[in-house]
Amino acid sequence: MDVLKTSLKEIRDGIRGKKFSSAEVTKAYLNQIEKWNGKLNAYITVNDQAVAAAAKADELIAKGEGGALAGVPIAIKDMFCTKGMRTTAGSKILENFVPPYSATVVERLEKAGMVSLGKTNQDEFAMGSSSETSAFGVGRNPWNLDYVPGGSSGGSAAAVAAGMAPASLGTDTGGSIRQPASFCGIVGIKPTYGRVSRYGIVAFASSLDQAGPMTKTVADAALVLEAMSGRDPRDSTTSAQPVPQWEQKISKNLKGLKVGLPKEYFSDRLQPETRAAVDRAIEVVKKAGAETVEVSLPLTEMAVPIYYLVCTSEASSNLARYDGVRFGFRADFSKKPAEDLAEFYCRTRGEGFGGEVKRRIILGTYALSSGYYDAYYKKACQVRRLLRQQFLDAFKQCDVMMSPVTTSPAFKLFERISDPLEMYLNDIYTTSANLVGIPGISVPAGFSGNKLPIGVQILASHFNEQALFNVGSVIEEGLAIKELPHGLQ
Repeated sequence: MDVLKTSLKEIRDGIRGKKFSSAEVTKAYLNQIEKWNGKLNAYITVNDQAVAAAAKADELIAKGEGGALAGVPIAIKDMFCTKGMRTTAGSKILENFVPPYSATVVERLEKAGMVSLGKTNQDEFAMGSSSETSAFGVGRNPWNLDYVPGGSSGGSAAAVAAGMAPASLGTDTGGSIRQPASFCGIVGIKPTYGRVSRYGIVAFASSLDQAGPMTKTVADAALVLEAMSGRDPRDSTTSAQPVPQWEQKISKNLKGLKVGLPKEYFSDRLQPETRAAVDRAIEVVKKAGAETVEVSLPLTEMAVPIYYLVCTSEASSNLARYDGVRFGFRADFSKKPAEDLAEFYCRTRGEGFGGEVKRRIILGTYALSSGYYDAYYKKACQVRRLLRQQFLDAFKQCDVMMSPVTTSPAFKLFERISDPLEMYLNDIYTTSANLVGIPGISVPAGFSGNKLPIGVQILASHFNEQALFNVGSVIEEGLAIKELPHGLQ
């Protein structure tokens, strides 16, 4: 068995069945990281304790102990605090930060037996759609090294697609799991807001951020999400809703299921190749017994401006803590001391933050400023509430919605980085799920003419992740996409 091409579930079962050890699997992935990370830049930090952790996992398994993911290696986006391992959020301002604690999600996966492979590359503070804003260099798409892997969880997506991890953790603020999953041809799920704890995740936009897994298969995503979900007393926004056994309950019988097709998501801006891939996925679902109905979400055009007003406002508040006093980067004042505290802050933040982060802090500070708060941030929150109601009304007509993830497949490196507005519009189909708090998943649906992956997005009502796994599994089986990244050949 080639573990680098094997699903997480098969790896877990193989370790349990003594077909191979966790140490052997972990070494295989570390070798793949060593082979390809120089080209893909998918990892910022590789865990030098991974093999030792795998050996401990093997000892526990030999005693008949270990959790649901015992011995399985997983990559972690660099937004998650990891005790004793550098956590940078892709920024110079945190380049040497080693947290004294781990995020709740990391703790839960470690309790389930996860072996951490390391921390993956990302857009700085998760602000970006291409993994080009990282202070540690751009990430690349394993299907074609001249193209972006998506963002902000681009390193996590590239690592799974390139066989550098069987699964990875990402965060999704406006599509940052689903979009790179689509660009790299893997599965990525953003759960319902409150399903997963945000404690220990470097904060970007607190009312939007949500963590989720990125995997090779839908069943793998269900397994990992089970292990990381649930109420956390350290995060008051987490829900007390029980965590189902999603993987065991996956059903491929879609008879009677109503699939909503939002007419605003199938507009002229959608590239023909993307439309064709999504249409094929819809046909697979219909053959499995589902019925399609047209639904309308008139405020879709407002989703991107609402999102960027809300996320930049929350970011300007969350990033105020990076002042060079308490932790993180501090400018060098040995040659030219700061004249006052204001200069101290300005020089530290000016040197520590990248261009995109500065842009969003300025936008958010402006939207929250006296005289503009009501006109911008407050108004955005009001329209956000109306958008939520439109989704709730639409789900009265259907069980799930299907749509594109993005208007096109991955774009070339440096093609859009100088045009922030064009980059922001890339999020037109994904931001609504975060604004409304519903779960969404991206599942591979095909390829473009130049052999770049295209994903299909499935959305469900709050806490109905099971429907996503059911429909996603049908699409996965019906389309049977088996190609591997040719950029690494």
